[in-house]
Amino acid sequence: MEALIIAHLDMDSFYASVEIRKNPVLSGHPVVIGADPMQGKGRGVVSTCSYEARAYGLHSGMPISHAYQLCPHAIFIPPSMSEYARVSARIMDLLRELCGEIEQVSIDEAYLDLSSSLFYEEAAIRARSIKEAVRALEGLTCSIGIAPSRIYAKMASEQQKPDGLTIVRPSDLQGFLRLLPVGAIPGIGKKSA
Repeated sequence: MEALIIAHLDMDSFYASVEIRKNPVLSGHPVVIGADPMQGKGRGVVSTCSYEARAYGLHSGMPISHAYQLCPHAIFIPPSMSEYARVSARIMDLLRELCGEIEQVSIDEAYLDLSSSLFYEEAAIRARSIKEAVRALEGLTCSIGIAPSRIYAKMASEQQKPDGLTIVRPSDLQGFLRLLPVGAIPGIGKKSA
């Protein structure tokens, strides 16, 4: 039996994906959830954006005015937090149903303890079924990282977005970390890196 097997589930561009699901015409376009950019003079930040918008250099936390400068043809949508909270609650209820106790760490992220799986291969099968269940329930994708600790699971979930599944066994850990920049460690910003 392998020791800890932790999964980190992260919904893919959650707010933007909920808006695109609601209005499929937005699919394939750069979609930004955040404040009104007011032709580049707006205040506020990008809450999240679609992967099409990220291709232009946009990202969460970026000033909305800068996002407009980088991608003025993006579709800017104000956040619908109550709707996102309802979708999140349904997803987290599903995760509890499938995995028992979970640790929800944000509106679109949770840690799952898959240590009851005897091996990483079995945990991967469970993760695939979780991804399928989330897609069936909400029509949304998520990325899952599986590793021997929370921090490595979170780093793994970032590796194959969107709709990814990355498995880092204890024996693969050194090789996995060696390929990543220091800034890939959660909590390490530009100055610390």
